[in-house]
Amino acid sequence: MRLIRAVFFIAVVLAIVIGVLRLFNPLPDLAGRTVETPLPPDPASPLAAASAAERAAHPGLSGVVPLRDGHDALASRLALIGSARHSIEAQYYIWHNDVSGMILLRALDQAARRGVAVRLLVDDNGVPGMDRTLAALAAQPNFKVRIFNPSTIRRPKLAGYAIDFFRMNRRMHNKALIVDGAAAIIGGRNIGDEYFQVGTDDFFLDLDVLASGAVVGETERTFYAYWNSASVFAAGQIIAPPAPGDIAAFRVEADRVAASQAGQTLLGQLESSVQAWLASKTAPEWTRVQLTVDDPVKGQGKARDDQLMITRLGAVLGGVSDRIDLASAYFIPGNKGTQWFVQQMRQGRHVRILTNAMNTTDVMAVHSGYVKYRRRLLGAGVTLYELRLRGGEKPAETGVRLAGLSGASLHAKTFAVDDARIFIGSFNFDPRSARLNCEMGFLIDSPAMARQLHRQFDTEVPLASYQPVIDKDGELIWREPRPDGTVAIHHQEPGTTALQRATLTVLRYLPIEQFL
Repeated sequence: MRLIRAVFFIAVVLAIVIGVLRLFNPLPDLAGRTVETPLPPDPASPLAAASAAERAAHPGLSGVVPLRDGHDALASRLALIGSARHSIEAQYYIWHNDVSGMILLRALDQAARRGVAVRLLVDDNGVPGMDRTLAALAAQPNFKVRIFNPSTIRRPKLAGYAIDFFRMNRRMHNKALIVDGAAAIIGGRNIGDEYFQVGTDDFFLDLDVLASGAVVGETERTFYAYWNSASVFAAGQIIAPPAPGDIAAFRVEADRVAASQAGQTLLGQLESSVQAWLASKTAPEWTRVQLTVDDPVKGQGKARDDQLMITRLGAVLGGVSDRIDLASAYFIPGNKGTQWFVQQMRQGRHVRILTNAMNTTDVMAVHSGYVKYRRRLLGAGVTLYELRLRGGEKPAETGVRLAGLSGASLHAKTFAVDDARIFIGSFNFDPRSARLNCEMGFLIDSPAMARQLHRQFDTEVPLASYQPVIDKDGELIWREPRPDGTVAIHHQEPGTTALQRATLTVLRYLPIEQFL
């Protein structure tokens, strides 16, 4: 009885404390905020002019160019921003203040200073330590910054979860850059050195696509649906006003980063698909591209099933007639997803899935969610690959060249279907993407891009991965190809310690899957 009373007393005290903190740290009032809309397109924009003739020849279609690697992904963003004449909309989950992040912020600042209307929408989880920088930029002419589901307590920011957990647990995972209403880059990359292969061998493998034509306008309208949503607040409503000299300090630091050895080395290495496109050296593939996106009301926990991306994606995807190859950094199919993959196998289709191994994932809890379904998938005949850690091996030693799969962790979220269609976006195949985070992506009718991913699963993925299988004795083992052509067999999660495996076991039994 005393224990029950003590627990009740503690619960009451905590409720009172949370209530008081919420009372003194409320969300700003959005009443009276002006609804913003995209600027009218400018036909004189170099980006609009670059595709004008092709757009006219392909009404209703979109031009797409896959961005080859992290350097191209960064260079193409810089080239788009540098070509901007009237508008830039950028929407990202993570934006670091490292070399690539500072160089891109510097480019946005320079665009605003030459009269371009810049709109930057970031998720509050992904911009740690950047309050002063964001406040300084937001105070400049032509530069607006808004924040998705912000913490009303800035120090420590995580305290916001204590007083408003169910709102704060919903994040904006979208990634998009739209310039002059004429070109857009979307995909899985956040803004940070590890996403652009900058200065380290420990980078994320990811995929972006440059788009022009019909889908750009739809992507821009989606940006403003989020920009005007009830989950988004102006930086000035959340962050303290900038101190005198903050913008000057930012510009000095940004110039220093750009002029540093790391910055100059990076900028000297960059080759851009955007520049090749503007110079007519690269021809986009013109095809049907469908934007799939969560309704921004998902950020408030108010989305119906028909407003969720996972529902919309299923509707536009259509059936699978032969095969599906899927790469997902954080793969937790759940019971429904597992049953769907099992059903595909029973109907004679082929399913191959690439995710991170335990020693390459950056979120151990997610791996614990995946392993719950691994044996069931394998038992149905699904082929699984787990990207392995190779500790400095060169591509020539592994036989992996085109995909650049050595020395990295998987971050991509993509799949190809039937040599016909490919999805590229931010959507992880896990409960968090399905029900909590806001997500977006393009479903592209492109046999060429789909076949490229299929070929990578045929040739490169097996060489860069552990392959879990169930042996003739019913034991789960991992096959690891060696450079000399032999295959090593592992009888436990490869490259892990006993402590890591014990932690994984504990995590498997915790009721946390819905939050992963």
